[in-house]
Amino acid sequence: MNQKIPLSWLQLTREKTRLAVALAGISFADILMFMQLGFRDALYYSNVRMHSSLQGDIVLINSQSNAVLSMKTFSEKRLYKALDLQTVQSVHPIYLDYTSWKNPVTGRPRSILIFGMNPQVNVFNLPGIQENLDKLKLPDVVLFDRSSRLEYGPIAADFQQGKTVTAEVRRRQIKVGGLFTLGASFGADGNLIVSDINFLRIFNNRQRGLIDIGLIRLKPGLDSTIAAQQLRDYLPKDINVLTKQEFIDFERNYWASSTAIGFIFTLGTIMGFIVGTVIVYQILYTEVTDHLSEYATLKAIGYTQNYLLTVILQEALMLAVLGYMPGFAFTLFMYKAARDATLLPVFMSLNRAVMVLIMTMLMCFISGVIAVRKLRSADPADIF
Repeated sequence: MNQKIPLSWLQLTREKTRLAVALAGISFADILMFMQLGFRDALYYSNVRMHSSLQGDIVLINSQSNAVLSMKTFSEKRLYKALDLQTVQSVHPIYLDYTSWKNPVTGRPRSILIFGMNPQVNVFNLPGIQENLDKLKLPDVVLFDRSSRLEYGPIAADFQQGKTVTAEVRRRQIKVGGLFTLGASFGADGNLIVSDINFLRIFNNRQRGLIDIGLIRLKPGLDSTIAAQQLRDYLPKDINVLTKQEFIDFERNYWASSTAIGFIFTLGTIMGFIVGTVIVYQILYTEVTDHLSEYATLKAIGYTQNYLLTVILQEALMLAVLGYMPGFAFTLFMYKAARDATLLPVFMSLNRAVMVLIMTMLMCFISGVIAVRKLRSADPADIF
């Protein structure tokens, strides 16, 4: 036996075809876990980009609102009542609603999310809004999200070429006055930003003063958590008072626990883990079975059960690392394809890469521990 090469490596590489099948199976399981986790994180991230972009400290919403998909209106008098507190510097009402956008090329309608705000103050920290605030003051002029899906038409491309871009929104003719960047999400494929006046022109059935989000800016240096609690004590209970981070978590928790999508992605990750465990177990079990007589010989000359267990677990670790690398590389390609196809923020993160590596090692070690039980039947008396 070559003392410089581990026994576990010699065992793995003895059957090249079996090793290739094992690595392919582990890579497949890793890719499945990577894709499910990537889509899940894209779901969470894409649906809170608007929340994260709010330039404020505290958010007011109707207590019956569950998420942006199902916002309930409340009177802006509740928002302005917050100005009674000395900690509040300014308040900003925001309207939002879904309606139909008609593709100016094909004429096909598609749902789009519209945000209405006072153009005197920019409440969104998003590229393209600040420099276009004056355009929002014009009648029937909107800002179009350049990251919207192509089904809305070549809006961004035409606008950047200097063309006049018009479209029909809720049976009202509008003009694109500028572009901003927010991005598609699981809740909305496209977005528009308009002035509060233009919002009420488009949604002529909406009553002025019934808003969807109330944004509060505190005076510099104040703790938003303490101020939020003061507002909860002061405002009526039909208003939900959230810090900006609580508003982000509120939306994220809705998609994680109140919809089937978050559960499906989590279940897919678990299934990938189980599939990988089964594949590695079958490979290691076959490996142990094929070399049972050799293991019995090692026992006969004095090697312990723990030594043989170490050899199998070393094989499991090698399989985990070798199978992870091609799975990781192929996932990067799949992420790019998914981004191009869906315009969703499907990116690799360090935390996810480390988590899947740890899950892969755990998957292989579990398989190794189960497979090593076969070694107990490696009795030297069977061959001597």
